[in-house]
Amino acid sequence: MAWQHAQEPRGLDIARRHGRSTEGRFGLMFKDLDAFQPGEDLLRQLAAALTEPAGGDLDNANVPAGFTFLGQFIDHDMTLDRTPLDEANEDPDGTTNFRAPRFDLDSMHGKGPSESPQLYEPGNTGKLRFSTPNGFEDLPREADGSAIIGDPRNDENLIVCQLHIAFMKFHNALIAQGRSFEDARRLTRWHFQWIIVHDFLPHVVGQATVDRFLSTTGSGKPQFKRDLYKPKNPNRPMMPLEYSVAAYRFGHSMVRPGYRINAQGGGAIFSDPQSDGDLHGSRPIPVNRKIDWHNFFEVPGVPGPPANNTRRMDTHLANGLFHLPVPQVVPPTPAPPVVSLAERNLLRGTRVGLPDGQAVARKMNVTVLGNQQLGITQQGFNGKAPLWFYILAEAERQQNGTRLGEVGGRIVAEVILGIIDADKGSYFDAPQPFKPMGDGSFRMGDLLKFAGAA
Repeated sequence: MAWQHAQEPRGLDIARRHGRSTEGRFGLMFKDLDAFQPGEDLLRQLAAALTEPAGGDLDNANVPAGFTFLGQFIDHDMTLDRTPLDEANEDPDGTTNFRAPRFDLDSMHGKGPSESPQLYEPGNTGKLRFSTPNGFEDLPREADGSAIIGDPRNDENLIVCQLHIAFMKFHNALIAQGRSFEDARRLTRWHFQWIIVHDFLPHVVGQATVDRFLSTTGSGKPQFKRDLYKPKNPNRPMMPLEYSVAAYRFGHSMVRPGYRINAQGGGAIFSDPQSDGDLHGSRPIPVNRKIDWHNFFEVPGVPGPPANNTRRMDTHLANGLFHLPVPQVVPPTPAPPVVSLAERNLLRGTRVGLPDGQAVARKMNVTVLGNQQLGITQQGFNGKAPLWFYILAEAERQQNGTRLGEVGGRIVAEVILGIIDADKGSYFDAPQPFKPMGDGSFRMGDLLKFAGAA
């Protein structure tokens, strides 16, 4: 699934069970706002209306489709839960013992060659290990096809799987230059963080929103301005529920029904998980599904725009997301499983106690959109909108779906930049201002080019 695994991460009921001021692995940005909990039947009705209309211009020409899957890769890196089993038993809600979210690529590097040797080539080379079942680089796999990687979610579909491989190849290319493992890992992390700040965020929130929170000191170092995301312990920042359960799920609306992978064609993300035409993962990459990255990102030296754009950030989801496969994505219990992603998102938001969108907009002192403006006509919502829906509708109304609006954009930008700023190993905190390879305008296409992936 693009961007967020269907099952709820452990700890999302923190607000409901432990009080709205509690912080652990998860917490609330807006602790003084009340939970919005409309009837679940109303939410199901709202979810059912979020399908894509037939015909019309649904694409976002400003955002190539690769950013949907880069967003998924980013999410998996910052939400990876490595709590030891014994600690998990003692702390089932993740309110005390937790690992702070960081963009450190532990979803790829694991704990390094000494503690995660299954991820690396033998012989102490420092290079990440590939398999080549079909004559080109694939993830190392078990006999059943499941990937041997730090986070199995990066093998959910054939696009994010091959994005993971591209980052592996970037790391290995640095090793091939004669760099040590630690140096290659650090530089891979810093280029990844640079892409998040200078490529991903400008595409999804706009450069003006990035600039609201990030400036440069006289010496050239990044300087983050904190506004509303203020963890109690800034060195161990919690994951805000408003971000993880609402704002960052804007990516679900960007998913296309299908993608052109290469000159031979493509396939759908969700259709028949047993069909070779589907783009499901957890299997060796088929020969006819090896990705041509210029179809997903702008790659230096490759003429023309990418073949695939994202869908607009709006209140319409691709039809396949209303029929998620069981048990590949949706667990079969409790029965009957909820197979609509829109319904799952709306139900999850109310069950964890998120505030309504209008209350958050007022708290942020930005434009407040009424339910009629948002397209909600049911009286039972009493003039309030679920936060996830509000953020999608806001992007549609304020930016024509080309990027996030005021509430969604600020939450996404501030949380992501705040997490990078809190990480003393990030490029923000480098002893000297970090300059990426090339002329300083390093973007995702440059990473793919250097890695030999495009």
